[in-house]
Amino acid sequence: MKKIVIVNCLFLVAVCSFAQNEYKCYPSNWWTGMKWNKVQVMLHGDAIANAAGGFNIVYPGVTLTKINKVENPNYVFLDLVITAAARPGIIKIKVNKENPVTIDFEIKAKRAGRGKDFAQGVTSRDFMYLVMPDRFSNGDPSNDRIAGMRDQSLNRDTVFNRHGGDLQGITNHLEYLQQLGVTTLWLNPVIENDMPDRTEHGYAFTDHYTIDRRLGGEKAYHQLVAATHAKGMKIIQDAVYNHVGLYHFTVQDPPMKDWLHQWPSYTNTTYKDQVWFDPYAAPVERKKMADGWFTAKMPDLNQYNPYVADFLIQHAIWTVEEFGIDGWRIDTYAYNDLEFMNRCNKALTDEYPLLTLFGETWVHGVINQSFFVQNNYSIPFKSNLQAATDFQTLWGIQDAMTKDFGWTDGVNKLYTTLAQDFVYKDPMRNVIFLDNHDISRFYSVIGEDMDKYKSSLSWLFTCRGIPQIYYGDELATTGLTSPSDGYVRLDFPGGFPGDTANKFELSGRTVKDHEIWRHVHALANYRKLSSAITTGKMMQYVPEDGVYVYFRYDAGQTVMVAMNTAKKDMVISFEKYKERITGFTQYMDIITKEKKALKEFTLGSYKTVVIELMK
Repeated sequence: MKKIVIVNCLFLVAVCSFAQNEYKCYPSNWWTGMKWNKVQVMLHGDAIANAAGGFNIVYPGVTLTKINKVENPNYVFLDLVITAAARPGIIKIKVNKENPVTIDFEIKAKRAGRGKDFAQGVTSRDFMYLVMPDRFSNGDPSNDRIAGMRDQSLNRDTVFNRHGGDLQGITNHLEYLQQLGVTTLWLNPVIENDMPDRTEHGYAFTDHYTIDRRLGGEKAYHQLVAATHAKGMKIIQDAVYNHVGLYHFTVQDPPMKDWLHQWPSYTNTTYKDQVWFDPYAAPVERKKMADGWFTAKMPDLNQYNPYVADFLIQHAIWTVEEFGIDGWRIDTYAYNDLEFMNRCNKALTDEYPLLTLFGETWVHGVINQSFFVQNNYSIPFKSNLQAATDFQTLWGIQDAMTKDFGWTDGVNKLYTTLAQDFVYKDPMRNVIFLDNHDISRFYSVIGEDMDKYKSSLSWLFTCRGIPQIYYGDELATTGLTSPSDGYVRLDFPGGFPGDTANKFELSGRTVKDHEIWRHVHALANYRKLSSAITTGKMMQYVPEDGVYVYFRYDAGQTVMVAMNTAKKDMVISFEKYKERITGFTQYMDIITKEKKALKEFTLGSYKTVVIELMK
């Protein structure tokens, strides 16, 4: 069995804070008027369960219904009911020990403006920009190293150390992002990762209720969310329910033996998502997939344990209400207990009906991916997850740009993938992308071919779904995951003191950088105003000789996209598409703004045009 060290500390005072030698409570506060009004408060401290006189609360509208003592006396779970009669104030949780102490638990007024000023959700009208905070911009060098934290690395010369980027750095560049056309920020995790190494990515939480101080802490996060909303933009937080970091306090000092999934010897997940829907799957295979650890440094949480489940769900609700985020991207979705995920998703959308939830579904196959989201299958398990990170269309556009045209190959892979959209309840909610923090930069995948890259970007901003790019994709940014994923997580040039080039500014970009930047800018800002692309229908035609054509249209607008993936120039004739072009006499190229008569034209190899049809 994996050895877990139990750390017992002597606590002398008790307040609801996160100081090293005090009692801690999770969550640290709650709100009046919430649908989730039965709150389980975890108290953590040296032998707290042994309090001779127990625990008492006297507060109007709040009832302590149950005191739950578990295997580890360092924990107590208090079940509170916060009724409609409760008013904002401080609850005094009295711990009757030999030397009585009081823990403050705050009740706040519920945040106003849900669905309008926060918890707005994202839709197909949005354009999402993924940022790894440590690698984007260093806006506050004073927090680069924090005394007492395990990872004291700060070395931009290696991809394996911290580089010093933070939330203030993102706030400083919101104007740049807005100018580019971005409407929504998605940040890699901002929660504390007090691990010894490789903390730049953020996916190994050590304290759910602490924003990583090296990123600026709670204050900087509040400021970023407020500044983002002030610009009419939205913010998505990265959620991790499946696992925590090895140095999470509940791993170092577990509340109970089954807080984590334990095995006789270390057992890794198999990463085989097929076992969830395979009618012939052996039960042990499902168990290994769901309960095996993601890595040896990321212990697997036991979501079947009701205390674990409530801890995770309450943290998710708490985060939305506390910081005012607009949605969640859920990491490693297929590795969770899927029934737990349905319960968690429902709790969030019951509280915040417009909140967006989309899951990482790094799988191969439309059936595989659609199983994990709301779908049209008549099967025993029905997911309530709204949408996925659409890896299937990624594989499709990747094949279109890297493989020769064939019956199922090349751009036919993309066509065939989209032809299967009938399985989704709402494919428009899927997040489409070319790359992210885990996979090779698309610009490198296609051999740094400018025509292929611009074609792929044209597809990204015109296909159904919500387009997302990864920081630097708007430039000629290269990077492969071999030999390490760190090489796709390089710093944004100009975001750090001492950078020789500042690519936030035109003057710092290369010719290739700016060609791509202008292309993204034109597509994104046209898309904002295009009802056909953002909310309209889609019609695609069977690819011929490497040429793929589709339309986005509604009652007021028609946009045609023609992509040539052949190795030679091809003539685009409108005759084949007359059912969609009837009544139009000319078109406008949305990039060049040039208008031409609706006559056949020649399209170069691996070029794509996006044209708005006009009468």
